[in-house]
Amino acid sequence: MELDRIIAVRNNKTIYRDGDRVYKVFDRNYSKADVLNEALNQARVEETGLCIPKILEVMMIDGKWTIVSEYIEGKTLSRLMKENPEKKDEYIEMLADLQLQVHLKKCGELLRLKDKMNRKICDTELPATVRYGLHARLEELPVHDKLCHGDFYPSNIIIKPDGTPCFIDWAHATQGSASADAAKTFLLFRLHGDIEGADKYLDLFCEKSDTEKEYVHKWIPIVAASLIVKGNEAEREFFQKCVDAFDY
Repeated sequence: MELDRIIAVRNNKTIYRDGDRVYKVFDRNYSKADVLNEALNQARVEETGLCIPKILEVMMIDGKWTIVSEYIEGKTLSRLMKENPEKKDEYIEMLADLQLQVHLKKCGELLRLKDKMNRKICDTELPATVRYGLHARLEELPVHDKLCHGDFYPSNIIIKPDGTPCFIDWAHATQGSASADAAKTFLLFRLHGDIEGADKYLDLFCEKSDTEKEYVHKWIPIVAASLIVKGNEAEREFFQKCVDAFDY
């Protein structure tokens, strides 16, 4: 095992490739429960038949929890967008289509999205009146059981050389509303400064799923609130503004 080829660095984790294996090495202070939960999520989603990296083992490397999974050959959708900017609209439409394919799946053993949102809202330092308003809005929204990726963004989709799409990073997977999943994707586009891409994506998602855009909008402050508790200062500030934009 030679962990000298870094393929990605993300918050609190470094991802290495060694042959046909990928090692996601978490920082020492990362919660063991969160690592094991991520591995369990991925193992459960494997059973849906979607193309995702198979979990091979969970281990310790130099005192750091590590998830080992198979390596998927290909390019991320975000890399394809950078390499072929003239095809951006085509790739955003592909993103929406692929997300709808994921939403067709069921994974009944995953955490329910509404339960996760309620817990995340409680963990914030938002004023009590705002938390109450968010909980009330969440309670009014219907319960669904669709497979939600929870971080469905071009960087988490790999297109294999034969064109097969594969989905990575299932740490935030839940079962719940497709519109909540779409709200997260919309927010991620805006977080990265791509306002045009965000609007294009949401228009396509709503058109293809026959969903009222206003319904997705109802999820935006809830999802934004759930993201305030993590991320760097700039990210927290962005999501705080998304919550503040709504009146409760």
